[in-house]
Amino acid sequence: MTHTALARILLILLCTFQGIGTLLIDLGRSHASNPEWLRHARFHVVWQSCSTFLLSAIELGLLLIPGRLQEERFYLAAMLASIPMLGFFGALVTRKVFGSALSDPNGIPPAAVVLLGTKKWMDLNLVAEAVAFALLLVIAALFKY
Repeated sequence: MTHTALARILLILLCTFQGIGTLLIDLGRSHASNPEWLRHARFHVVWQSCSTFLLSAIELGLLLIPGRLQEERFYLAAMLASIPMLGFFGALVTRKVFGSALSDPNGIPPAAVVLLGTKKWMDLNLVAEAVAFALLLVIAALFKY
């Protein structure tokens, strides 16, 4: 298998997980179906989830439908896949402006991690988005390699 083929397979998997995973997590009891959340906040999380799913469907079409411009379509799919991740990081850095938080007391709690003997709390969204973004950069570099 060539590095280009491997990069395409990895991007297909990332795009699939991004689209389906977002729906599974955000439409569940801890988010859109959470009765503790304000109705308008639930509307926005469903909107964001549907948008991410539709972006993922377009990305998969770019990657899976045969045709010309395969390299350009690969990079376009990778750029589209980065949009929800960059949106997450935008929300992360501006969360204090809006009085928002990474997690909710009745949602998915942060994970306890011990680093150098000290207990730290790690938000799972932050971990997932950081890992996915790093993976996307590796995939893009692998494709060009």
